[in-house]
Amino acid sequence: MQETIVGAINDALHTEMATDEQVVVFGEDVAESGGVFRATDGLKDRFGGERVTDTPLSEIAIVGGAVGLAMYGYRPVAEIQFSGFLPPAFDQLVTQASRIRWRTRGEWTAPLVVRTPYGAGVNALEHHSESLEGAYGHIPGLKVVVPSTPHDAKGLLIAAIRDPDPVLFLEPKHIYRSFSGDLPEDSYEEPIGKAAVRRTGSELTVISWGAMMEPTIAAVENYGVDAEIIDLRTISPLDHKTVVESVKRTGRAMIVHEAARTGGFGSELVARINDDALMYLEAPVERVTGFDIPVPLLSMEDYYLPNPPRIEEGIRRVLDY
Repeated sequence: MQETIVGAINDALHTEMATDEQVVVFGEDVAESGGVFRATDGLKDRFGGERVTDTPLSEIAIVGGAVGLAMYGYRPVAEIQFSGFLPPAFDQLVTQASRIRWRTRGEWTAPLVVRTPYGAGVNALEHHSESLEGAYGHIPGLKVVVPSTPHDAKGLLIAAIRDPDPVLFLEPKHIYRSFSGDLPEDSYEEPIGKAAVRRTGSELTVISWGAMMEPTIAAVENYGVDAEIIDLRTISPLDHKTVVESVKRTGRAMIVHEAARTGGFGSELVARINDDALMYLEAPVERVTGFDIPVPLLSMEDYYLPNPPRIEEGIRRVLDY
């Protein structure tokens, strides 16, 4: 069947809740209205109010409750309406969820998923457009996943729910409904920690993820360069091997992300490439990113996000070096 990313997420939740009675879903407006983007539509009607629950507007309580439920045998899937509202629960993610396994020497784990729409591109207001995957990827013990296709959204979310450790599932809302793709009706998993090579090539390695995959692929095809395009899919754990081996083959690398440039995850990728592929590089690693400002409001948002012309200019710089 054909489905959008948000439809694939809804399908994954239906599939996994039907498979495992310990899976519970909760968050602001997820039950009665089916979520702000309808990702949880139909879950309460099918599985009941004890497993699909609306919560008060308190992100720290939502994630804290998920930690407690996870430690006592449940598989909680908590929704935060926008990732810009996740920082109030940062303490629960950093000092509780991510450390349970370490703190208890492996006796306890916190198998929870925190789902949240993230990123810009929908002309939303401040606190609705953040792209902080680099900050969350910095936390040891917390897995960070970002799908870019309907197929990956379903497979990665099912894998996240079954994972024995906490997973932050960042959903690029800009492409929630922008296209449809093939979606298997059966249950399946996509591996967390494994990147996808969207296009093979020999002249340049381009690395991106989430909503930036679409303009990246468009720019590469329009420019006509024989580039290998890697979709990370998982920020943490990082598929370091796929990135480095590709850069060793092509000799050039470029990173595209919508987060602010300074301290963005692209910085970590540049460091990793320098660690293990520096002597293979024929040019400095290029970055095409958002700017070091909050995401602008409404019409100015288009100037902030990397688009095909900006990405093509980055390709030209790294090829002409």
